[in-house]
Amino acid sequence: MEQGSYIGREAVAAKRKQYFYPCTAHFYRDSPQIVRGNMQFVYDEKGKEYTDFFAGVSVVACGHCNPAITERTIAQLQQLQHTTTIYLTQPAVDLAERLEEVLPGDLRRTFFVNSGSEANEGALLLARMHTGRKGFIALESGLHGRTNLTMSVTGLPMWRTDRYLDEDVTFIERPYHPELTLDEAAEISLKSLARVLEEKGDTIAAMIAEPIQGNGGMIMPASWYFREVKALLDQYGVLLIADEIQTGFGRTGALFAMEHFDVVPDIISMAKALGNGVPVAAFATTDEIALSLNRPSASTFGGNPVSAVTALAVLDYIRTEGLQERAASLGAHLKAGLKSLQERYPALISDVRGTGFMLGAELTGVDAAAAGALTDDILEEMKDRGYLIGKNGIDRNVLAFQPPLIVTAEDIDGMITVLDEVLRQVSK
Repeated sequence: MEQGSYIGREAVAAKRKQYFYPCTAHFYRDSPQIVRGNMQFVYDEKGKEYTDFFAGVSVVACGHCNPAITERTIAQLQQLQHTTTIYLTQPAVDLAERLEEVLPGDLRRTFFVNSGSEANEGALLLARMHTGRKGFIALESGLHGRTNLTMSVTGLPMWRTDRYLDEDVTFIERPYHPELTLDEAAEISLKSLARVLEEKGDTIAAMIAEPIQGNGGMIMPASWYFREVKALLDQYGVLLIADEIQTGFGRTGALFAMEHFDVVPDIISMAKALGNGVPVAAFATTDEIALSLNRPSASTFGGNPVSAVTALAVLDYIRTEGLQERAASLGAHLKAGLKSLQERYPALISDVRGTGFMLGAELTGVDAAAAGALTDDILEEMKDRGYLIGKNGIDRNVLAFQPPLIVTAEDIDGMITVLDEVLRQVSK
């Protein structure tokens, strides 16, 4: 569309209010109408450029409208758009074969779906089918989706919309507490897990966990935590599902975040970055566990030719451009910059945490509401200055930095400089 043909942010907001459900909100008081993207940049209806440090919540890891990916997407779209799995097509099997090469351990069977919620729903179903058990264990403050079952294992209150959630879910303390060390918090979480397993381990199908809690506030456990979790679960025949929806495909400096903990889960779910903005998701497991999902099933759009070719292009780009290694090195550079701001503004920033390009800076206030309001003020000011960052956490008071993995050191330094200015302004 030509610039003059955009209806404008006020009209878009009005139409959203008229036609969308009231649950649909946006971040900003004066939200731009985003009309175009190019790698780490997006542009509004007035032509203003923004450097994107949120990537659609970890989605466009390879950059907006990356030509190395979109050219292959368009070519497939012009050749064969859709068939479903009842016909033989090559892109889906090529993608499954390629995933087997990069998945950890002996995970090699893949079921393609459309979204992270659907991937986690499928993973939970698979666990029930394989174990013959119904119950699940989940961590407090985790987020796993908006279907009934994934919402049931979600521990963040604001995302538990359904009043009639599955009751066969037991939550345990997450391995983090602001007043404890990571080791101390991990010990408490493990003791809680052990108690649950002792009481009803023979009724539990799986434990689901994000290796790093994203919406929960960028919470990364102690390095040994998941090894001990897996050992406990194995004693009771309980499966471990790793929700890598946000963390997968290089964002944390490893292709999958569970690699930081030297753990191979029984089932892994993936989405977001795999399609770089094109809907594609999957859950993967071993040959043995996959045998349990043997009744007729299909996914109308899962693994369609366009999504599969796009995902193959994404995996190619991550490898050839070294995005995993880039996230590790430049992520450390970004974290160092955020740490320097924490030292400069200790009354505003209480913690900087995470790894790679999955980082959070927690803000303080006289209470949770004040900290959340401060977060909104900072997001608004950063947007006005040309930078888009995110927010998460239990009280929505954690600044989230999840940029496309192709951002440069110069982009990072520019963002840190502007964030410094904003923090100085709000601290007056």
